[in-house]
Amino acid sequence: MANPKLDDLDYKILKMLSLNARKPYLEIARACNVSGAAIHQRIQKLHNMGVINGSISLVNPASVGYLTCAYVGFFLNDPSKFSEVVESLEKIPEVVECYYTTGKYDVFVKIYARDNDHLLEIIHDKFLRMGLGRSETLITFKEVFKRQIPIADDNMDEIAEE
Repeated sequence: MANPKLDDLDYKILKMLSLNARKPYLEIARACNVSGAAIHQRIQKLHNMGVINGSISLVNPASVGYLTCAYVGFFLNDPSKFSEVVESLEKIPEVVECYYTTGKYDVFVKIYARDNDHLLEIIHDKFLRMGLGRSETLITFKEVFKRQIPIADDNMDEIAEE
């Protein structure tokens, strides 16, 4: 269900920014038939509401020496230690995502390592010292695609393509 605090202009802005976070405000303004100041105010409002959490430059991990990507699912010995485990995981720079999940794993993380030896070092020297139960690791061969969530509104498809 859509956020009732957002109007059509907000969704148009979000759709354009989700496709290109570096799109100039004036281009967005022209596409939306409003002033640049109005776009600036709307984007600020979206940040303040927590709809936009920021914009980042995504670095290709392989280009800076991180050739191995893996997902690790953890089984906690003591689920009440979840917060402590998360604090410890946050201190490991190679852990780039962390999720509290349902199903098989208590915690699921995405990690980048320089190579398989580095991954093994992280698992043995950092993860095992945290007092975790056991873990399962899935090494990825290649990221096939990655994308933003769709900003749903059938009337805005033509705007996003501009």
